[in-house]
Amino acid sequence: MTHFYRPAQGHGLPHDPFNAIVGPRPIGWISSLGADGSRNLAPYSFFNAFNYTPPLVGFSSVGHKDSVTNLEATGEFVWNLVTRDLAEAMNETSTMDAVDEWERSGLEPTESTVVRPPRVAASPVSFECVVTQIVRLQDKDGGEVDAWMTFGEVVGVHIDEAFLVDGVYDTALARPVMRGGGPSAYFEVGERFDLRRPS
Repeated sequence: MTHFYRPAQGHGLPHDPFNAIVGPRPIGWISSLGADGSRNLAPYSFFNAFNYTPPLVGFSSVGHKDSVTNLEATGEFVWNLVTRDLAEAMNETSTMDAVDEWERSGLEPTESTVVRPPRVAASPVSFECVVTQIVRLQDKDGGEVDAWMTFGEVVGVHIDEAFLVDGVYDTALARPVMRGGGPSAYFEVGERFDLRRPS
């Protein structure tokens, strides 16, 4: 027996299962600067990598939030890895209030190398990015959706060498936090296993 629903008609469950099914999802912890130099730090639950060469990442903002406004104005951002040790601080930056998220969370910024927005100093991995596209999403009928997808080319990568094992980045060792379903569900990457590639 399966639970079937048409999203346009509602899911009929206590919480929308879409976010839980497509998961766990990497968190797009995006630092940016406004045209006036004001700083912003915000997590996005729709984030991923989309290409190897050049390396492209992207995140979707439901609503035209400060990050999108900043990236339209400046064309630069930094993605910062959320680890288990940083999860509570990341959560403090998830606010719509007119506050400085850096001060609210107690996080220290540090200078980037290529772009102007700062990195999260405590994050073991950061991608410095230049915006390549900002696309307003559409529904199946071509109608505009209240969501904007920003793609960026990674032009600088910072990796804490403690997470390089024999020159290979160890994902599980970094303990990245992923977004799940429900209003407050997060997951930590756990055990690694290997699968042989088909010949």
